[in-house]
Amino acid sequence: MGRQQAAAVEIYPSNLDRVVAGLREARREWRQGHDRHAEQGIEFPSRRVLARLLRELGTALFPLRLGPPELSTSNENAWVEATLESTLSQLGAQIELELRIAHPGISRIEEGYAVEHILTDFAESLPGIRRLLDADVAAGYANDPAARSVDEVLLSYPSIAAIIHHRLAHRLHALGAPLVARVIAEVAHSETGIDIHPAAKIGRSFFIDHGTGIVIGETAAIGDRVRIYQGVTLGGAPVAAGAAHRSDTRTRRHPQIGDDVVIFPGAVLLGPIAVGARSRIGGNVWLNHDVPEDSLVELPAPVVRPAG
Repeated sequence: MGRQQAAAVEIYPSNLDRVVAGLREARREWRQGHDRHAEQGIEFPSRRVLARLLRELGTALFPLRLGPPELSTSNENAWVEATLESTLSQLGAQIELELRIAHPGISRIEEGYAVEHILTDFAESLPGIRRLLDADVAAGYANDPAARSVDEVLLSYPSIAAIIHHRLAHRLHALGAPLVARVIAEVAHSETGIDIHPAAKIGRSFFIDHGTGIVIGETAAIGDRVRIYQGVTLGGAPVAAGAAHRSDTRTRRHPQIGDDVVIFPGAVLLGPIAVGARSRIGGNVWLNHDVPEDSLVELPAPVVRPAG
């Protein structure tokens, strides 16, 4: 005789009613004690939607590599136009949500004008962003002996995915959609392990080697042809506990990196310091002071002794 399936039994804690009531009270306390956005039912931009839109923008930037297989040079332009028409419209809907949060009481007419301005300027930026990304991809190929082609760099390097997200997010941040931009940055962070604040300024031909664990803070400024390896932090100097919003957040708090600088794995650069052009920052260095041009900063060399 076959084994009979046991009947499903619903088991739950006997104090569940008290738990639900306690959670309700915790929510009430939070909503009363924090700003007007705290769990008040206000609709925020969707991380899931923005992740999808960023994938679509990537295909519009690189249609023959990131787009569908049926594309060719003969039909890519029409496909890019259709993709942008749909994607930018949906991006506008996400920006509308941000504007309603940032500007309570904004009229629908004002909101429409603001979204149109942001989308128009953002769309006109896309050819320039494509050229910046071409230089980033070329830098990846030129600086990584393991790369066999620029196509390999574009298709398989997580650092390029992070840079694509950043170039797009940085422009949206500058145009007045910082929340949408920040969500985009966090999508890239979760997918690549590379954390770049959308306000950070990054020059041409930027190359991230490997990339896992990299952190680039809000007011960091990076010059042209800079190379950064995994585990590097361009961070802000620590603030007193609870004091993050007691000063002007527009003040530069993060490093400024000159042209042609190389920063090796594990280096931590903190505060509004300046690293001069063509300098080399060695692995695992902890740096909180300025570095002149053409400098080498490294830890003492390890001592090598015979084994045994």
